[in-house]
Amino acid sequence: MNALQPWHIIILVLVVVLLFGAKRLPDAARSIGKSMKIFKAETKDLSGEGKAGETPAEPAETRQIPPAPAPSAHDQQVADLQRQLDELKKQQANDQPQKNAS
Repeated sequence: MNALQPWHIIILVLVVVLLFGAKRLPDAARSIGKSMKIFKAETKDLSGEGKAGETPAEPAETRQIPPAPAPSAHDQQVADLQRQLDELKKQQANDQPQKNAS
C-alpha cells in the first residue's frame, strides 16, 4: 500500500516539468551525465593510484628544465630593434638638456 504507484511518478514528473521547464530538462540531464562520468573517472584514478607496475612520478627536484630553444631570426630582429630603441632614447635624453639650455 505504501509503495510508489505509477500515478505518483506521473505527478512527480509533471511537477519537475512545471518547475524547470521542458527546454531546460535535456540540458540538465546532459550536465548530470557528464558530471557522473567525470566523478567515475576520478574515483577510478584514486582507487588505481597504488597499483603495482605503475612507475611513480618523478619528484620535482630531479626534473630537468628543457633547454631554451636557439634564438631564431625573429628573436634576433627583436633584439636589434630593442637596441636601436635604447640608443634613440639615449640620444633624445642627451638632446633634451641642450634644448633647455638655449
